[in-house]
Amino acid sequence: MNSATIHSNPISNYPPKLRLFPSNLHNFHRNHYLFAQPNKRMAFLGPLSSKISASGNATASGVDGGSGFQTLREFMGKGGENVRDELVVLFSHLEYACKRIAALVASPFSSNLGEGFSVVAGSDERDKPKPLDIVANEIILSSLKNSGKAAVMASEEDDAPVWLADDGPFVVVLDPLDGSRNIDASIPTGTIFGIYKRLVELDHLPVEERAILNSLQSGSKLIAAGYVLYSSATILCTSFGLGTHAFTLDHSTGDFILTHPNLKIPPRGQIYSVNDARYFDWPKGLKQYIDTVRQGKGRHPKKYSARYICSLVADFHRTLLYGGIAMNPRDHLRLVYEANPLSFLAEQAGGRGSDGKARILSLQPVKLHQRLPLFLGSPDDIDELESYGDIQQKVNPGYDV
Repeated sequence: MNSATIHSNPISNYPPKLRLFPSNLHNFHRNHYLFAQPNKRMAFLGPLSSKISASGNATASGVDGGSGFQTLREFMGKGGENVRDELVVLFSHLEYACKRIAALVASPFSSNLGEGFSVVAGSDERDKPKPLDIVANEIILSSLKNSGKAAVMASEEDDAPVWLADDGPFVVVLDPLDGSRNIDASIPTGTIFGIYKRLVELDHLPVEERAILNSLQSGSKLIAAGYVLYSSATILCTSFGLGTHAFTLDHSTGDFILTHPNLKIPPRGQIYSVNDARYFDWPKGLKQYIDTVRQGKGRHPKKYSARYICSLVADFHRTLLYGGIAMNPRDHLRLVYEANPLSFLAEQAGGRGSDGKARILSLQPVKLHQRLPLFLGSPDDIDELESYGDIQQKVNPGYDV
């Protein structure tokens, strides 16, 4: 949770206006080549590809039937969510920042970005930020500053929130690079963010107090949230309070394309995601639940499988698509930066976010870096898990990995 000044290549402060292709070639590329060879160009669309014909017509809900595709910016307009202009501007800057992070994560030179960086001595070894954490944090901070729409940015990497603009209408909380410990092994990572309205009733307070109180809003007050998954594809999944939608980055145009409109998590899955090497530190209720479902003796007659990536965004993304539960039963994940935004997305997709006893979005944060157990997933699976009662891990001897 430390910030640093970057002395490497300067960060562009505004989404670029330069197109990747000359205007005539760019239009030809999108309108002709993309649809002339649908089998090659639509593989990344997954289930949606079968609903889009080679002529460019789309039948999926929320997709523009004229062009066959709908970009994130088009979706935020009247064709989709009809998001107000100020939030569109903020989101455009967030979107651009995440494209920069995606490029850095995939770069063969990413391991050298940490030269010249250091962390404060004495900080917890597990929480020492990796170099890319710091770089990602600075990229997003720069973009939010230049948007003019963020009053406060509170980040997992900073000890305190940063006040950006007195007249900024929004508050942004985020984990700039979740799972960064996995980068060297090319395991998926992600960015998590939540957006609140600035509490204008606090404007009379000193800046530091104002920044903290704005950042400690209950998750029930979120107006938008999202994550970006940096993997074989770069996927931005977001909600503005009317459903959860996922967009896939088309690297040829730089656009996020709507590929998963109105995501709905299955009511029940058949996968649990947890580090069960910690089984012997778990409470009785959690052990009983896991033992039961993997034998197929729970409320669902099929035997459950374990899938665990140890990257929260990746584990949650899979759970959102296929159902089941992604969890960390000990007080490890942060309420403000991780639990609230992901629980918001889960609920908007028909799922649930719980600390094992209560709804995540009903909790009032009392500390900026407050930690708690987190259980995300299908509503029927979360209900069954909670019925075992004792599922929060209190024993925490400390783990090196």
